Amino acid sequence: MNKKINITLSGLFIAVLSACGSNNTSEQQVEVTPEQVTAQKQIPDVPVQDKIQVNENWNLVWQDEFENPEIDLNKWGFEINCFGGGNDEKQCYTNRSDNAYIKDGVLTIAALKESFTGPALLDDDPNYSVENTRTQPYTSARLRTKYKGDWKYGRFEISAKLPYGQGTWPAIWMLPTDWVYGGWAGSGELDIMEVVNLKAESDEPSYAGFPEGRVHGTLHYGRKAPENVYTGTYTHLQNNDNPADDFHEYAVEWEEGEIRWYIDDIHYATQTSDSWYTQYMKDGKLVNGEGAAPFDQNFHLILNFAVGGNWAGNVNEKGIDESVFPQVFEIDYVRVYQCSTNVETGKGCAAIDPAAKLVVGAPQPEL
Repeated sequence: MNKKINITLSGLFIAVLSACGSNNTSEQQVEVTPEQVTAQKQIPDVPVQDKIQVNENWNLVWQDEFENPEIDLNKWGFEINCFGGGNDEKQCYTNRSDNAYIKDGVLTIAALKESFTGPALLDDDPNYSVENTRTQPYTSARLRTKYKGDWKYGRFEISAKLPYGQGTWPAIWMLPTDWVYGGWAGSGELDIMEVVNLKAESDEPSYAGFPEGRVHGTLHYGRKAPENVYTGTYTHLQNNDNPADDFHEYAVEWEEGEIRWYIDDIHYATQTSDSWYTQYMKDGKLVNGEGAAPFDQNFHLILNFAVGGNWAGNVNEKGIDESVFPQVFEIDYVRVYQCSTNVETGKGCAAIDPAAKLVVGAPQPEL
């Protein structure tokens, strides 16, 4: 007995035509789930990249391996507010052990679905007050090294396993400690790693229907908001691994006039001072920053887990999927190095892959 089956996809149905020992044919409509349709597609291959050899002249100057049972307040400070990050995020940041704790040598930042009331303004706002409050539907934590770990130039390595689900937005990033070139983002922002909505359905055209897996590295600069700009790029992990499934090392090497992004020692992006800029008020006049400004001042590290907001809430499946919470952002270690070849400029320790993307910045406006 010969049996022949022809399968075609049309919407969410498969037409199965079979002939069994006769000229008669029959057609049967079989309903198929979206997941089965997606499985028929071929996920794009991630180009194979070689790991770089980290320069041996990087000197470890600061680290937290999270081996103690309590968060080290000599290294980290908590921001406590329900401000929403300036992005309409839906979390309150607390200093509670429910939202940030160390377990088995791993710092865990937990985002919980719960109504909470706290200060309505950012901690650094001159009008910050515990009496002026706001209520949000989620809690989480945001830790920073400000005044406890502040650096100009270096290599910054963070090993982390990331949360997943629509509405999740973890970040590893840096802000200036002293806002020399004015308010955000004139004095700069360096995003080592950001992801949104991991494992939600991707809206990246070539990955449509597959789980979100992009990792972003970005610079913010220009003028004080709303005349700020940003430039960056994203990448996928090798083998299309998802950042929510295991720990990966996210790093930047920052030297005078150049910043490079790495994941698991794969160099995937570079930006240079030829492409970034700052314009700020000085003596009542708007002036251009010189040299590598604004990325020529002390910056500190930030680890946070936001929920929803103008980015996470407006892409992929949109909104917040309440069913995925609680979610956790896990950090195994944070390590900071300075280049022993030249601490003042950070030059002489670069590890460069010529295949890494050179990101073109935004054009500098005429004054």
